[in-house]
Amino acid sequence: MYQILKQIIRTGIRTEAAPQVDEAMRVEPQRLQQQILDVFGGALAIRFVDAGSCNGCELEIHAINNAYYNLEGLGIRFVASPRHADLLLVTGPVSRHMIIALKRTYDAMPDPKLVVAIGECACDGGMFGESYASCGKVSNVIPVDVAVQGCPPSPTAIMQGILTAINAKK
Repeated sequence: MYQILKQIIRTGIRTEAAPQVDEAMRVEPQRLQQQILDVFGGALAIRFVDAGSCNGCELEIHAINNAYYNLEGLGIRFVASPRHADLLLVTGPVSRHMIIALKRTYDAMPDPKLVVAIGECACDGGMFGESYASCGKVSNVIPVDVAVQGCPPSPTAIMQGILTAINAKK
């Protein structure tokens, strides 16, 4: 314990520098909240479905809910039921076992419904492609509005995909 304290005293506590806040970015959340209100009449509700992924994309999706990205602060939240969802996030190549569940989830969503495919596997089948166990990309099963490339895509890219889908419906 003494060695650790000695090391801390010698090197100091190292943290990342605070991000520089651009004044234009302070106006962006208000504009975004107004767009969501105009299109959906309230908060944007997202239903997330893992159609057979390796969980790399899920980690990045969970990251957009943390305090740094603060998706909830923008009026965007995750819901448990597709009947309450406006947008469907899908990751992974669609396995044969998930075809019916994905179609039922999509059909249960009220109109207007948006679908965003997250990651290489969801966009084009990735390294799994189409096989006896996989249907490949999500658009082979349900219509996709926006595809976010990357393996896994960054939280910023995921948020940009969500915003692109919102702007496309406006």
